[in-house]
Amino acid sequence: MATAIIPFRRLYSSAEIAAALNGDYRSEHVFVLQQELQLYDVYQTQIAACDRQIQECLSEFSDKVNLNQSPLPQPKHIRHKPQGNEPAFDLRTHLYRISGVDFTAIDGLGILTVQTIISEVGLDPSRFPTIKHFTSWLGLCPSNRITGGKVKSSKTRLVVNPATNAFRMAAQTAGKSNSAESCFLSSLTFSPGYTQSYHCYCSEVGTNFLSTLDFWR
Repeated sequence: MATAIIPFRRLYSSAEIAAALNGDYRSEHVFVLQQELQLYDVYQTQIAACDRQIQECLSEFSDKVNLNQSPLPQPKHIRHKPQGNEPAFDLRTHLYRISGVDFTAIDGLGILTVQTIISEVGLDPSRFPTIKHFTSWLGLCPSNRITGGKVKSSKTRLVVNPATNAFRMAAQTAGKSNSAESCFLSSLTFSPGYTQSYHCYCSEVGTNFLSTLDFWR
């Protein structure tokens, strides 16, 4: 039975895998393993319930685009299985339907990252008069401390914002992709101003997000 859950692409036969599973299992260890397996099943059940609730909440939003007239474009990177904590339902289509924009076309923005940003920022870009207001709210712009006409510090403000963390993760993802942004960040890796340049690119990702949302509003 244990070999039935092994993926079909394997290097060893079922008999060899079954022989490798034979061993001296102590009763207390088996008990702990059973407890962990039951907890795993409970967590998976709760996660599935959260996914259903999220899907119901997304279904209540009005459509910003007609999927029949403007279907969702193909993703840049086609994946055959969910990545990380990606829900089982089609989250990308839901976000495209309620926003009218495929934000995953922006380098570095994955579907879970877009969900986090939309849940924090919303779908109304008019809340931010300018891009500068948006990046300041995110805490990704320099906070210049000037004394006597001289800039003593230009560090970013300490902001506890899930959207800010999402844009930072997007910048890291873009830095590992095959894109122009990746080459740009790689060229700054060993430069003295890498930290400032990294925050500037995080701000640029946020600018692209808000500009795209404002254009299609």
